[in-house]
Amino acid sequence: MHEPALPLPSAHAGARSARDSSVIQRTVSSLGRRLSWWLAVQTFSGLGAVCLAVYIVAAMSLAARQLDSLHQKQELIRHVLSEAAAARDLAELRHRLDDFLVGHRDLALSLGIPGGPSLYHSKLAGQVAPGRTSSVEVPFVWPGGSNVTATLSLDTSDDGRLLQRLALTLVASAILGAILVSVGGLLLVRRGLLPVRDLVEQTRHLAADTPRRQLDGSGQPAELKPLVEQFNALLLRLGQVYEQLEAFNADVAHELCTPLTTLISATELALRKQRGVDELRDVLGSNLEDLRRLSGIVHDMLFLSQADRGAQARREPVPSLAALAASVVDYHEAALEDAAVTIEIVGDAAADLDASLVRRALSNLLGNATRYATPGSVVRLEVSALPQGGAQVLVVNQGLTIPSSDLPRLFDRFFRGDSARGDGAAHHGLGLAIVSAIARMHAGQPMATSADGKTSVGLILSGRP
Repeated sequence: MHEPALPLPSAHAGARSARDSSVIQRTVSSLGRRLSWWLAVQTFSGLGAVCLAVYIVAAMSLAARQLDSLHQKQELIRHVLSEAAAARDLAELRHRLDDFLVGHRDLALSLGIPGGPSLYHSKLAGQVAPGRTSSVEVPFVWPGGSNVTATLSLDTSDDGRLLQRLALTLVASAILGAILVSVGGLLLVRRGLLPVRDLVEQTRHLAADTPRRQLDGSGQPAELKPLVEQFNALLLRLGQVYEQLEAFNADVAHELCTPLTTLISATELALRKQRGVDELRDVLGSNLEDLRRLSGIVHDMLFLSQADRGAQARREPVPSLAALAASVVDYHEAALEDAAVTIEIVGDAAADLDASLVRRALSNLLGNATRYATPGSVVRLEVSALPQGGAQVLVVNQGLTIPSSDLPRLFDRFFRGDSARGDGAAHHGLGLAIVSAIARMHAGQPMATSADGKTSVGLILSGRP
């Protein structure tokens, strides 16, 4: 008995998956150069901030010193003018002021009456560069009763040149420091990347014929050990996939070789001598069975290939999974009678699923349970709704317990748990692999348990894409 032909999922899902998996190539510069540049920029920024702070503090200190010096000179001028006020001798006042200004080449002094003539002008007043100026009124009564205004000018050109030299020194120091840190950072980065170069050299020796070979992470720093562990785990999975692929190729060759050999042998025997119409019809009928088996294998392989490429199920509201399961049970009615097995459907659920794919999965599950169930037993088809949406379907049968070592391989392609069964030629071992693929296409997973003669095989169907 053959399963009904069910539509394969559309190819647009596989094409969309191929587009989504495309990698955008981006040009990335050397990690060492990038780190060196960043170190240089950060060092220059940090040193620049420090140098700016030093310059500002120095300028503020010089300004404070200049103001303090002017205040001291104001007090001294006030004292000299107070002493000369009693004598009212202008010549004596000028002599004292000249003595006071000896040794102060950066200081200029002028005395005058507001709105009146100038009483005193220092010899260096015209030579002092514009700088800080301070004026003070002294109660020095001159004929006419006016107070005398003393104006002090402080030459700050030396301090300005000092600040200029300090600024140039700080800028040069920041640039030189940034260059030194950049060069040193480049050397340190190259030395720090030696473990990465070692990993690159190890990966050069990896090849498809050495799938079990792994990277040695014993001498790697702590930051790279998680990467090495993940890469080794990936290599282990790739090795397992490679071995499964090799076994799969051998299984495909074996499954196709047997019916092809039968077809060739039967055809050669039919052509060796003249045969009647009835005899030729029997040969063609036998060949047709083998051709149908080959066609079934090819169609199942195409379906699994599309599922592996990321094809998704076309979802539609399914109001009752129990009703869907009942229609599948009706299709298997003859096989159930031959195996002396009855079916019991328990529970129900509603979900957005691909009805045709779910029907195919249920058909494979029921066919598998029917073949291995104990005659006279009851096969339970359990349907339950999941809290987060979707449904879970389990087919439970009584029979031989599946060894625990076979459970992980139950959904592998061409795997047969009981190779001694005589009907192995009629079933090519792709039924449960298709169940697993349909579960993945519904964002779910297959499940299987077996203990004490009770085997449960089913799948979880997620209600969300």
